[in-house]
Amino acid sequence: MDFITLLKAVILGLVEGLTEFAPVSSTGHMIIVDDMWLQSQAFLGKYTANTFKIVIQLGSILAVVVVFKNRFIELLGLKKETGKPGNRLRLSHVIVGLLPAGVLGVLFEDYIDEHLFSTETVLIGLVVGAILMIAADLFGGRNQKAKVETVDQITYKQALSVGLVQCLSLWPGFSRSGSTISGGVLLGMSHRAAADFTFIMAVPIMFGASFLSLLKNWQYFTMDAMPFFILGFISAFIFALLSIKFFLKLINRIKLVPFAIYRILLAAIIYFFFL
Repeated sequence: MDFITLLKAVILGLVEGLTEFAPVSSTGHMIIVDDMWLQSQAFLGKYTANTFKIVIQLGSILAVVVVFKNRFIELLGLKKETGKPGNRLRLSHVIVGLLPAGVLGVLFEDYIDEHLFSTETVLIGLVVGAILMIAADLFGGRNQKAKVETVDQITYKQALSVGLVQCLSLWPGFSRSGSTISGGVLLGMSHRAAADFTFIMAVPIMFGASFLSLLKNWQYFTMDAMPFFILGFISAFIFALLSIKFFLKLINRIKLVPFAIYRILLAAIIYFFFL
């Protein structure tokens, strides 16, 4: 496998890592970058290229586990709770939040893969998702104190409501974090609390989807493709780690509107100059 091909693996890993947890849609960026520029299907083949995208997503998931390792240890009951008893995020909150998108994802997986993975549908998701994000900042308490300051204050009703909003992210380009953070803010959460809950929920749903996809596509892990897979995985992990830490420090200050503006500008540039 030549240097240029391996460089493409690093670039795709970079795109995945930087965009997976920012509210800009990693799936949308991957489709745009790959379909319009790198065209990994041309040199890897359709199914091997799709398998590669699953592998680099696992790199991003691992980055979340590293950042929130203490939280996951608590959720799994591997660490004794300290301090006064009271409100605390529990595994049951996460499960409630995951159910709606998990059920719809299983039911409509084939339809989504066949009909919604194109640059045109991504542009629709980018714009409509941006409108939701702007609405969240305008009507979700930008000028008033959030009712839920930390993820430990989230109720089961709020967890379910955020999970319902997360269903929008099944449309490529909408963005899982964009939809769930917006939904959380509209429900009275601080941007940071909504972001934390979004990232924690992302691990089981992304890992589950990736694991099932890998089981279906294990035969594409050939020796020729392994260097491409490994480089992409490492690249996605490193850049996701940096992206998550930076995003969590930033989100309560800049809110969602700057990301929404970026999404609209990106959609406009792609539409007018490339389509």
